[in-house]
Amino acid sequence: MTETAELGDFLKARRAALDPADLGLPTGFNQRRVAGLRREELAQLAGISVDYYTRLEQGRARNVSDSVLDSLSRALRLHRDEETYLRNLAAPKRKRVARPRAQRIRPELQVMLNAIQSPAFVFGRYLDVLAWNSLGAALSFDFAACPPGERNIPKMFFLDEHAREMHPEWETVAKEVVANLRAESGKYPDDPYLAQLVGELSLGSEEFRKLWAKHTVREKAHSWKVMINPVVGELRLRYETLRLPDDPDQALVIYTAEPGSTSERALALLASWIADPAHA
Repeated sequence: MTETAELGDFLKARRAALDPADLGLPTGFNQRRVAGLRREELAQLAGISVDYYTRLEQGRARNVSDSVLDSLSRALRLHRDEETYLRNLAAPKRKRVARPRAQRIRPELQVMLNAIQSPAFVFGRYLDVLAWNSLGAALSFDFAACPPGERNIPKMFFLDEHAREMHPEWETVAKEVVANLRAESGKYPDDPYLAQLVGELSLGSEEFRKLWAKHTVREKAHSWKVMINPVVGELRLRYETLRLPDDPDQALVIYTAEPGSTSERALALLASWIADPAHA
């Protein structure tokens, strides 16, 4: 799908997500047969013509100006990640590439991962897992046992039943994973690997297909996550995401437990378990 078509679908999804009542507009059944704002209402809020906005949604408008993007962002009440996604799809000055180069991590980065005494990973484009430390592997999936092309969080999350056992709040995390992938997709919307990945996930998971159609966008940043580990049981962990300055397509993600908590003690037990030669 072209970026203009993606732009149109995103605009329609965000327009449908707006509540007319929040804007003082009528919401009665006779007036509104579908959710959200009408095109003419959104166009008026953005200060653009209905015809031009219609062309945007239909993928027939190009070279969208910064002022129009600013107006649309305000009218649609986009948060920062959504606005970035909108600009990634609409900005004409961006030069696209047919296939971004394969990602590799620097050896020094793996040394740093190994020195971190918490579960840690390096994610690449589309949430590919590029590197991890031993505690990270013990916490979740056995990445070393997966072929490199299968080390992808959306694939593991939606196509591996083990993910449901590992995440008691699976539905919440599923929405987060899809929103993260959607944010990543805006950076390289014409990457054939992205089309292949989304196609595989859509065919293999009805849940993914429905969530992807919502066009929810959220950069992976920081939050809490509850996980069930087969060795130490339930863990409540906070993760922080740090983009690497020399390669913004790579992100270091570190999981930590609240000091003094049962999760912190469980993480220490997991670390001692993997340090035992019997489990090496």
